[in-house]
Order: sequence, then structure tokens, then C-alpha cells
Amino acid sequence: MSHIGFLSIDKPLHLTSHDVVKKIRYIAHQRRVGHAGTLDPLATGVLLVGIGVATRLIEYIQEQQKTYSAQLRLGQTTDTYDAEGDIITEQPVTLTQTDFLNALPPFRGHIQQQPPMYSAIKRQGQPLYKLARQGIEVERASRPVSIYNLSLTHWDPPFANIDVTCSAGTYIRSLAHDIGQTLGCGAHLTALRRTAIGTFTANQAISLETITSDNLAAHLFPIDTAVIHLPRLDLTHDQTTDIYHGRPLPIPPEHPPETVARAYNPDNTFLGLLKAHPAHWQPHKIFHQQ
Repeated sequence: MSHIGFLSIDKPLHLTSHDVVKKIRYIAHQRRVGHAGTLDPLATGVLLVGIGVATRLIEYIQEQQKTYSAQLRLGQTTDTYDAEGDIITEQPVTLTQTDFLNALPPFRGHIQQQPPMYSAIKRQGQPLYKLARQGIEVERASRPVSIYNLSLTHWDPPFANIDVTCSAGTYIRSLAHDIGQTLGCGAHLTALRRTAIGTFTANQAISLETITSDNLAAHLFPIDTAVIHLPRLDLTHDQTTDIYHGRPLPIPPEHPPETVARAYNPDNTFLGLLKAHPAHWQPHKIFHQQ
């Protein structure tokens, strides 16, 4: 049996995202498996894994906002910005909860963030973390990210727990480091849990240890779950035939054009994605019925 769909895995501590993909490949007996958004080994929580043709829609999950619960250790900085690295600086923490709360507003909204050296971002084809392991630090351009929510959930100095909802591409390790710099005492990330990606939440995620080849199918989300946030188009039989043959569809004047939409046939079967051009819908990513 060929499995197709998405798994929402509650990634355990210490495993890499690739470790999870490798195990699912073995269980599903498929090579075509990929994850939507890396979690560091020290992080836990929602890791979405696409199986089969579902991997073609991973990019639409990766671009959705994410929610995290994180713990910061104040008074210490590390070279990796998390507990996996070596301590660089250390000082006593004399801050109050009010001091911490007052430091958060500049990090809310649309901000510029510098990625950490220990990241998979490439410079001239070389991942930054490989350069960092050689003791080489290079200039990293700041990137625009959005922090939709940033709140303190627990205060027990030198530890502070925060909840963060943010755009794709946000590094919570960098956020922890930058908050520490603003406070003047330094900080690094000691724990991180991803609690949601788009509509996928940790409550829906399943333990990696519980998945077997026998129960895998029961835990799969349909492939269109990845694009449920996109506008929906319901097509007629004739329009469905046109799409399967790669023919464009006129956009009705009363229909506001969207960049990308998900399309369904009259039987409510997901066909794939259509992309809007000035006067027509063009087949973009079509999934032929098995």
C-alpha cells in the first residue's frame, strides 16, 4: 500500500528532524518523505512530515505562522544561542519581572532579525554552522520577520518562559539572544517546544514511538490539509477535465482573483492548486486521481 498524506509528529528531544524523516521512510516503505520546518535537536513539538506526493505541498506549510513555548536562561550567553553551545559570558541577574516585560515591546510586530551563526543558512554554498564549528564568524544580513505574539508566561529568575507566535523564518534562538542583549545581562535558549504550525497543533500530534506500518494510515491527514488556508474553487465536470488536460479556466468577473487557490471536483475530491493569471486560472500543482 502506498501512503499519501501528512503526519503531525510530536518530535522528541535530542532527535534531529532528519532522524524523524528517516524513521518514517522506513515505516512507510517510501523514499519520498520530507518535513515542513526544521526543529533543532533540543526542541520538541509539532513536526509535519509529508509522505508521497504530499511533499509537493510542504512549501505551503512552511510559509505559515508558527507558535512556540520557550525558556530563556538569563545572565548567560552561548556561541549557539542555546544550551547546546559553550558559555561565552556569565553575570548575575538582578532584573525584575517588570524589567523583563519592558524589554519585550520592541520585539513585537515586523522586525529585523540576524540569524545565528549556528544555522543551516548557506554562504557561498557552505552552511553557516560548518563555518562556526571552524571558529569562523561571518557577517549575516538581518532579515525581516514578524512576531505576532510575545508574552511572558512564567518568571523564575534566572529563567523566564515565553510564548511566541511568529512568521516563517524566525529564529527563537536569536530572539532569546537579542532579548538578553536588550536587558544587558545576556540570555540563551534552554528549552523550546513548537505548539502549532498553521492549523496543526500539538494536541493533534502523535508520538513517533507509537507509529507503525500497521497504524500509519490512520494517523495521516489528507494532502489538502496543508493548503486549507487558501481560497477554495469548486469546479464542474467539464472544468475538471480541462484542468487535467492542462487547459486554463477563465476567471469569472465577479470572482476576486487570488494568487493561488485549491480546486475540487463535483465529488469534493481535491484536484490540486491553480494559479491566477490576469484573466484565467492556470493549473499549478495537480494531483491526478489514483
